[in-house]
Amino acid sequence: MAEKNVQYTEDSIKSLDWKEHIRLRPGMYIGKLGDGSAQDDGIYVLVKEILDNSIDEHMMGHGRTIEIKISEHKVEVRDYGRGIPLGKVIDCVSKINTGGKYDSGAFQKSVGLNGVGTKAVNALSDYFKVQSYRDGQTKVAEFEKGELKEDKEVTSTSERNGTKIVFSPDPTVFKNYHFIPEYLENQIWNYAFLNAGLTINFNGKKYFSDKGLHDLLDRKVDDDSRRYPIIHLKGNDIEMAMTHSNQYGEEYYSFVNGQFTTQGGTHLAAFREAIVKAVREFFKKDYDASDIRQSIVASIAVRVQEPVFESQTKTKLGSQSVGPDGPTLRTFVNDFIKTELDNYLHKNPDAANALLKRILQSERERKEISGIKKLANERAKKANLHNKKLRDCRVHYDDAKANEDAKNNTMLFITEGDSASGSITKSRDVQTQAVFSLRGKPLNCFGMTKKVVYENEEFNLLQHALNIEDGIDGLRYRKIVIATDADVDGMHIRLLIMTYFLQFFPDLVKNGHLYILDTPLFRVRNKKETIYCYSDEERRNAIAKLGNKPEITRFKGLGEISPEEFGGFIGEDIRLEPIILRKDTKIADLLSFFMGKNTPNRQSFIIDNLKVEKDILEEKDKVEKVDSEENEAA
Repeated sequence: MAEKNVQYTEDSIKSLDWKEHIRLRPGMYIGKLGDGSAQDDGIYVLVKEILDNSIDEHMMGHGRTIEIKISEHKVEVRDYGRGIPLGKVIDCVSKINTGGKYDSGAFQKSVGLNGVGTKAVNALSDYFKVQSYRDGQTKVAEFEKGELKEDKEVTSTSERNGTKIVFSPDPTVFKNYHFIPEYLENQIWNYAFLNAGLTINFNGKKYFSDKGLHDLLDRKVDDDSRRYPIIHLKGNDIEMAMTHSNQYGEEYYSFVNGQFTTQGGTHLAAFREAIVKAVREFFKKDYDASDIRQSIVASIAVRVQEPVFESQTKTKLGSQSVGPDGPTLRTFVNDFIKTELDNYLHKNPDAANALLKRILQSERERKEISGIKKLANERAKKANLHNKKLRDCRVHYDDAKANEDAKNNTMLFITEGDSASGSITKSRDVQTQAVFSLRGKPLNCFGMTKKVVYENEEFNLLQHALNIEDGIDGLRYRKIVIATDADVDGMHIRLLIMTYFLQFFPDLVKNGHLYILDTPLFRVRNKKETIYCYSDEERRNAIAKLGNKPEITRFKGLGEISPEEFGGFIGEDIRLEPIILRKDTKIADLLSFFMGKNTPNRQSFIIDNLKVEKDILEEKDKVEKVDSEENEAA
């Protein structure tokens, strides 16, 4: 009930300056914050916002090289464009709605036009430095949390024209943050693929692409997994590349004006539709759309004037046309694909035949499981999934009324055993966190077809809980978190769950949705303070800090951690380890090695690493002995 005595006067009206508003509502400007464990966390958005400006300079024909240095907590970007006009250096990084992109003649097909990005980086950094080099002169300004601290005079320089930005994300905003090298590398490779001829030097390594999106797919799809050579087509303001592989699912990489639109949008929807249309017309048969797109790996990039995105982070395109006077995006993409893909398939009959075989294989597999699928759906309903297996959260992607931050933070914990499930269920945030309870160890599904997903009750209920039966577009949780004990059984269960996703839903893993929950191994405490430790080194440091023989507890299973304690481990300070597939990782080889039959290669690997395992066990015995002695002394 509202309080009647609260006064609403002129004093109730508050005006925030630009930096205060950004710091108070960072999600409005950079999406979710995060700690760097997800590839769309805020620290990577900060890097992107600075790089976007350098890329825009290159697109306008100014500067062919960008230099990037990123250490643990510091980012430095130097481009060789025109440089910010010296008299506007401070304004361009500290005044909202100030920038050169409002002049359409200077930036015709820029990534962003609202003049917010660099200001958001400034406001959310505990240190920010901008330096412009222009026509033999240079200007430097330094900020802290958006507050101007140094406004240096213009001086002479022999440096080439361009702009240099140095910043450190504010640790009070991005708590416990860390940069994951693979995420940064993927981000930088995308810039290189989309800007043929641009050289990016990142931490001493050169990133350069000759063939654009062809190189992107070449990096994403193994040679022996491709059903036919990569099809690469280019036109005015549009480029595409595609092939089909041996894996399940659909895998897309979409871009607008050089921006990686991770959530797709109107251009990707038009592309998926256009592929189906072109293939049907070429083969003169009305194949099911899902059979045509099954196992596709493709990329689409378009350039449009004054793009409209559905959020400040520009991850989903909302534009309906390519420009004020241009055709709709749907027509633009359809016309290009219809003409160019049809021409390619006529000129390359071997590729056309391989594509047809892939479509017919998908059709056979779909028909084979159609009856089983119907029965499995009925079983899922009878199993009363949402009451017995799944403790759901209140927010889902398809809930239009849900807060955007809440959507980005939805996660499903997959765990095993009543005690572990009970602890997580009692301590979770019911708004955004859900729990799925496994009944014992899941089946080792390596080498099996998708038919087993419907025949196996656990797998069937899990895919229904995630809503990924028809692909990951309907995924109900942003993060899928494997939460198992850190013992032999827990590790085995973890491998079996990972095998399930890699075998049948690899696009879910490749899109950065799968994580491992990191929980503490030790609790070190005295009467005044409790410290949770995630490694033996942290345990030793905690003992040194607390002194006086503190009490030491080793957690051997999730069920041993009380719900009250667990709330701290899956709350604001949650530690997640993302499952990342590196460039040289071949899923088929990976699964075969770890989950296949005991091949001689794996036996040799185990024998070669027995000494390592022996050393680990000996170290564990030493630690447990020290624990026992310290507890007795206490």
